[in-house]
Amino acid sequence: MPLIPEEPQIHEQAQGPRATPASGRTAPTPRPVPGPRPAAPPRPGRPGPVRPAPPAQRASRDTAPAKPGPSGPATPAAAPAAPQIQLIPATPDGALDAAEEAVDLLLDSGRTPGDVLVITTGEPHPWAAHELSFGDAAYWAQHDAGDDVFYADAAVADRAASRTVVVVALNGGPEAAAVTALTVAHSRAGALLIVCGDPQRINSVLGAGV
Repeated sequence: MPLIPEEPQIHEQAQGPRATPASGRTAPTPRPVPGPRPAAPPRPGRPGPVRPAPPAQRASRDTAPAKPGPSGPATPAAAPAAPQIQLIPATPDGALDAAEEAVDLLLDSGRTPGDVLVITTGEPHPWAAHELSFGDAAYWAQHDAGDDVFYADAAVADRAASRTVVVVALNGGPEAAAVTALTVAHSRAGALLIVCGDPQRINSVLGAGV
């Protein structure tokens, strides 16, 4: 049989050059950049000007500062600086009133109510007594909300979380209550510790227990 010459095969090519991204991938679609969020409206009924929230404090009162490992170069300590201590001379009968005045001054200066914890050593603050009348759970729910000044007795103050300012009223009670209140207050205060009471007693307790 005569051989039929094969017809040359013509491979079709797409006309025009094909655009190939340099990276071999399709460039992602740019996302819209959100604009600035409006500032939160001030809460009604709060004395003093509204200021931005303070820097975040420790996540939990039980969280201890990280300890450096046994090896490796030394790193700066992660623990926050000790709070500033302010003493307000007051008798046991006047310590609670002095603490209330200190709280008012803090709020007038721009501190938010949730920044402040007040610890008493004698009679509980009327607010605490009122809230405890609704039960222990309701009382601590006010603490967890963190949007108002919280008042605690020295006996349960160790359950309170850290706050920027802690105010202690040495309004009576045994010496052990004063030691407990000042020790807990010193560990919970993020920036400022205010103690209202007898200066000699405060200095002796601070020197021995803190």
